[in-house]
Amino acid sequence: MPTSHDLNGLMKFLTRDEWRPCFEEVLDDHFGPVLDTGDMEFDDLAGIIGEHWAITLWGCAFEDFLTRDFEDIKGINIADEYLRRRGWKEPAQSRAYIKALRASVMSLYEVSEVIPGQSLMARDLIRGGDLIPVSEGTATRTLKQWDRIAARIVPVLGKNIFAGGLLPFTQKATGSLLDGLRQVFGRKNAKKLPVIKDEELQAAASMFTLSWLFDTLERAAGAERPMITNAEGDEIVFHDTRFPLTVGTTQKDVAARLNALPGVSQENAKFWNWLEDKPKGRGKVKSTAVRSLDTRMDNGLRVLGNIELKARVLHLSTNSAARAKEGSAMLQQALGALIGTPLTQIRTVEQMMAERPVKQTTRSATPDLPPEIVAKLIHEHLDRHYRETLDQPVGMLGNKTPRQAAKTPKGREKAAEWLKYLENQSTAWPDPADPMAGYDFSWMWEELDILNLRQ
Repeated sequence: MPTSHDLNGLMKFLTRDEWRPCFEEVLDDHFGPVLDTGDMEFDDLAGIIGEHWAITLWGCAFEDFLTRDFEDIKGINIADEYLRRRGWKEPAQSRAYIKALRASVMSLYEVSEVIPGQSLMARDLIRGGDLIPVSEGTATRTLKQWDRIAARIVPVLGKNIFAGGLLPFTQKATGSLLDGLRQVFGRKNAKKLPVIKDEELQAAASMFTLSWLFDTLERAAGAERPMITNAEGDEIVFHDTRFPLTVGTTQKDVAARLNALPGVSQENAKFWNWLEDKPKGRGKVKSTAVRSLDTRMDNGLRVLGNIELKARVLHLSTNSAARAKEGSAMLQQALGALIGTPLTQIRTVEQMMAERPVKQTTRSATPDLPPEIVAKLIHEHLDRHYRETLDQPVGMLGNKTPRQAAKTPKGREKAAEWLKYLENQSTAWPDPADPMAGYDFSWMWEELDILNLRQ
């Protein structure tokens, strides 16, 4: 017996000679620009993005095809023609679903209030309006708070459901899509998304597929990894510079010299932090494709490197070539004949990630502590980190601090988008039980007085 959303009969109807060239035209709208750029066939996509996504993309094009009228064909629209000729064979729910697809519009939604296996709320980021309740059993098992998706929400027998063509959108894909819609429907150089009628958005369905596909192919090719820098703007490359102690030198001799160095703070008998002279603001973020990574002490001073004594070797750990060079010169000048010629091991971010155990979690780093204590410590650290961040420039906010951005209506909207991004990244943590996944950002919404935008 066919299911309520079974479109097999309609797909068989698609194979009729009069519909085939029309469908090929739609497929070309959705995939032609990508396939031409990569000199590929549609079947090649499955080997790059996976068979599941290739089928989903085909479904997006098929659903778009169901909404189109073709004046040179007697039936004009395939869904209308199928229901007229064969609709009597379909159960009531299938007929209702086909009619809903016929009138459907692909749009971009932000999801919230996700109840796995049951439902979610969807906010239309293009057309606006009230939150839409959606009954959904499959996608809600993987969707997280504030995820963005391109989808068709269709009413079927009193419930809103997703059609089959659902695509998850990254920040970059979202930006590309909205930029494209502004160019097509807005005035020249428009920065604000204009009001787009349903029939106009319906005709632009291929823009969603192309924005998603170009973004996905770039990430599959490894082109999307953002550049990660330190405060000086140097790309993060980890340097472990090892100075052997010379014959006759003791660890006590080295420790005495290190403790006399300005800017070097002793953490324990064999470990020191190399600190900046005075607190500085973060370096200006030049691009959303650049992320800054640095560590600060509780007093606000940035950590430039770590110095550690292990047996008869002094280790200097830094995160850039420039810091390694500066720190090495500092130690050689201060320790002189106490240390020999250094050797340096260099590792990129990718190499460090590859070396990390696959199943490592935040809790595994402190196995001797109860999970609730670990969670408390991590959340307290995140509280301090994000409280500092409220007064530091953020790239997503146009290099304004969150507090500065929250002073204007447009800035408050950007601040809300930024907080949603942080929450979304937190809830997407691989292990839901990990303290990183359970961090509560609500205090930041209240601190910036934008809690009313958290919807």
